[in-house]
Amino acid sequence: MEKDAASAVYLRLRKQAGLPAGVPIRLGDVASVLADSGLERRLLELVLIRPEQRDGNLIVIDMMLVISVIRERFPGLRVEFIGEPQVLVEMVKEEKKPSLILFCFVWLLLFFGAALTIMNFHADVSMPEVQVRIVEMLTGERDEHPYLFQAAYSVGIGLGMIVFFNHLFKKKWNEEPTPLEVEMFLYQENLNQYVIAEEYKKMHQTGAPKEKS
Repeated sequence: MEKDAASAVYLRLRKQAGLPAGVPIRLGDVASVLADSGLERRLLELVLIRPEQRDGNLIVIDMMLVISVIRERFPGLRVEFIGEPQVLVEMVKEEKKPSLILFCFVWLLLFFGAALTIMNFHADVSMPEVQVRIVEMLTGERDEHPYLFQAAYSVGIGLGMIVFFNHLFKKKWNEEPTPLEVEMFLYQENLNQYVIAEEYKKMHQTGAPKEKS
């Protein structure tokens, strides 16, 4: 073990990290480190654990494990933690090329599903009759098939969705997150908390946390 003069190192764990499957998890992969330049380089390369296949693709690393590994390697070092008490590491396998047939199937499924949802909603609220009544109020004549108004209404729905979601294909109008991005962020936060709680429960059931190799 290396002995360093008593000094302090400041660590901040990330909330989440992604690494290729099979590689060892180093401190620099899961945390930001502030220390003397020479010591900082060695700390960033410090191996915390070497994941095995039985560990699955989601691994929780908490501050207690990080502190124990650092103190084993650098006994005289004082560790100061800032921020999150644990980090969730996802071991990412090599992505397969997406199937064009599957993409088209999912696209058609979502397209017709959304179309049916809008049509059923309009049927529930008697939208055709409402449109006929609006045209009659504007023009003074009753038209049972106000196609011009319906076409403009349909275009307006599409434009309204683009403005609401602040997104058109890969283009965003401004830096404000879309409602879908906010919901996905909240879902990911809840999912991470659930996974962390389950991993802690498993560690308590087995009697001890995962140790490094």
